[in-house]
Amino acid sequence: MDTLRLTVNCSILFTDLPLLRRPQAARDAGFGAVEFWWPFDSAVPSDRDVNGFVTAIDDAGVRLTHLNLAAGDLAAGDRGLLSHPTASREFTDSVDVAIGIGGQLGTAGFNALYGNRLDGLDVDVQNELATTNLAVAARAAATIGADILLEPISGIPTYPLTHAADAIAAGERVRREHHVDNVKLLADLYHLTVNGDDVERVLVGFADRIGHVQIADVPGRGEPGTGTLDLAAHLATLDAQRYPGWISLEHHATRPDPFDWIPGFPAPSSTDH
Repeated sequence: MDTLRLTVNCSILFTDLPLLRRPQAARDAGFGAVEFWWPFDSAVPSDRDVNGFVTAIDDAGVRLTHLNLAAGDLAAGDRGLLSHPTASREFTDSVDVAIGIGGQLGTAGFNALYGNRLDGLDVDVQNELATTNLAVAARAAATIGADILLEPISGIPTYPLTHAADAIAAGERVRREHHVDNVKLLADLYHLTVNGDDVERVLVGFADRIGHVQIADVPGRGEPGTGTLDLAAHLATLDAQRYPGWISLEHHATRPDPFDWIPGFPAPSSTDH
């Protein structure tokens, strides 16, 4: 495993610390790169909050490789805003904020959660709105050389993207209707496995559309080695397909050292990639 390609998700790890102290904790643990879910309480945070977030990452000397766009109240079950007529403005507002942050911190991709299906609203209406908003986000991301990512997730029955093919189809619709080509698959190996995707087939069949990879073991979403996920095989497949991107540690900490499964870690200090 190329440890210099690892990025650590500081929204699920180091959660015993305040959010703005986590980038430094990641650096102290040996990482040169971090990612976050949307780190603010609103889609349009104050300049003070944005500057505090940017400064925390800058001061830690790590790169912000990926950032979720505003996705609503995750604790309440929300999983995205971009397909919701009454909330999509929040999504597009968060795009402006995120691109400003990403342009300063070298962000490679922005995760746009699709949004749950809404009772009483036609699926086609939601899909059309999602396609339009994804195109807006993709064009904005392209200005800093970044991608928009679509993630199949598990555990939310009303979330429509459950398999890799669902996300690929949504991205293809954006490409076909709006002529933008930087909407890509976020291949979270935990969610794909839980939802019954053939992960090896996904990694080979969609190799040219994978924009980011996240890992956690199954079941439990703990560290690799705590479950049944054949991580070594999947990483070998990614290497065989010449996947060039980052691999995110998006797992819970279930042991005193949540990184003791990584061979040869910590890696030499570097933020180059």
